[in-house]
Amino acid sequence: MTNVTGDAVRSAEDRAIAEKKRLALAYLTEAWDEAVAEGVDSDILAHAALFAALADLIGTYGEQAVAKLAEGLPRRIQAFEFSLSRSVQ
Repeated sequence: MTNVTGDAVRSAEDRAIAEKKRLALAYLTEAWDEAVAEGVDSDILAHAALFAALADLIGTYGEQAVAKLAEGLPRRIQAFEFSLSRSVQ
């Protein structure tokens, strides 16, 4: 049997998290665009962003948990999960 109240709370929490993710991406996109406009190469930004993200995750969850997360990245990359535009070759 489903707990309607519990489902509604989870749904509201899921929407709140999704909105925070959209906001975070908007902030990062704005900062990225500003850095590119100032002459920073996007590949340098990407490496810096990956470093910052991994360092933050490690600080929060620890090396083992982040290493486990990273193990799944090749599959997700090959599944186009991070591709903004997909071109078939």
